[in-house]
Amino acid sequence: MAEPGVNVCLQGDCSVGSPRGLSAGQDFKPVINAGEKFLEFDWPMLEIGTGEYQEGPTGVTVFRFGKKVLGAVDVRGGAPGTVNTDYLRLGCDRPELDAVVFSGGSWYGLESITAVATALKDENIRNGFWDNVALSVGAIIYDFGERRLNEVYPDKKLAQAAFRAARPGKFPLGAYGAGRFTRSGGFFGCAAYSGQGGAFRQIGEIKVAVFVVANPAGVVTNRDGEIVAGYPDSNWPKFLKTADLLAAVPASCKLGWNGVPEGSDNKNTTISLVVTNQKLNYAELQRLAVQVHTSMARAIQPFATIGDGDVLYAVSTDEVIGEQDSDIAPSAFGGMNVGALGAIASELIWDAILVSVPDQPQADEPSESERPQAKELEAFAGRYDFSSFVALQVSFKDDRLFALATGERAAYAIGKEQPVELLATGSRSAREADSCIRR
Repeated sequence: MAEPGVNVCLQGDCSVGSPRGLSAGQDFKPVINAGEKFLEFDWPMLEIGTGEYQEGPTGVTVFRFGKKVLGAVDVRGGAPGTVNTDYLRLGCDRPELDAVVFSGGSWYGLESITAVATALKDENIRNGFWDNVALSVGAIIYDFGERRLNEVYPDKKLAQAAFRAARPGKFPLGAYGAGRFTRSGGFFGCAAYSGQGGAFRQIGEIKVAVFVVANPAGVVTNRDGEIVAGYPDSNWPKFLKTADLLAAVPASCKLGWNGVPEGSDNKNTTISLVVTNQKLNYAELQRLAVQVHTSMARAIQPFATIGDGDVLYAVSTDEVIGEQDSDIAPSAFGGMNVGALGAIASELIWDAILVSVPDQPQADEPSESERPQAKELEAFAGRYDFSSFVALQVSFKDDRLFALATGERAAYAIGKEQPVELLATGSRSAREADSCIRR
């Protein structure tokens, strides 16, 4: 057996790490701008960069603007974690915002937000003069707890790498960036994997883009009222809708109703950004934020619970006035009515939430055809350290493999009390599987 490895395969990836790195300071290689599906749009003013530590997994998403822009914020959740949010509430009409940052890592991830500001200064884009100080704002999600075997967090190194790799018009959809290891549905104990989503629309000269990192306690719901993703209990009705779950509260949240194991993670957050190129004043931009954030209660139910940290930022890049609809009162500068702009963005953000959901991993079934030889099985015996508090002891007995959690915490379904037999699920050789564990 090679030296103890430090990784578990999650969502199809071999997460990487080392016991020292997971417990005594981080030193990981950023994965930048990864993705399989992308929202693509034409908007040079807005650049986006994503960074991930697969060792977590966890990540960060950075939105940077080509000039200082006007920002506003609306906070709805009962457990927000933000940087510079109060400054955006002062009502100043002067454009001062440089970047918006979304990060995993709970409050430890707030380092990512300030790191983008220092990157702007280090690259001499901003300096120490009062009228040219870098302003980055942002919010975090909670992606720790029982969903992960470690506590790796997005740090300054990762955030600055994402910032420097930012590019216009391309946003990865699904489990990438700050959405690398998000979940939805913990409120009802049917937690499924979620991610980050985006949507874009152009009406004449006016552009509207929305972005969301979905990690809500509530379930993601489509326009037909159906649950988009979740792992329902076998007792649930076949055609259960979100309204059925809500009508059954509090029973639908309890073990006796859906059989969800104890410890279901219910600390969640959805963080969002709405950007328009139409010139707006602060009052209009604030109202846009409120309107769009309110609309999200259709797509996520329940929304803004006491365990959520929901935050929405709204930005005007002040590039166009926009054409006025003669039948609707214009904005302060004569462009599209802000209520209409909000209605457009509200539909877009529902789209963004829906496309944030990646394909759900399915549990492997024991293979009927694979019968590893005793020597192959014995090669896996040994100790596997996933972090300073999660470790597995794999033992070989009677030509079978068993695993027992020996650290402070369980390793998912493998607990500390009773060994669990490990069964072959595919044709991967002992050498290949061991390599995945060690990398």
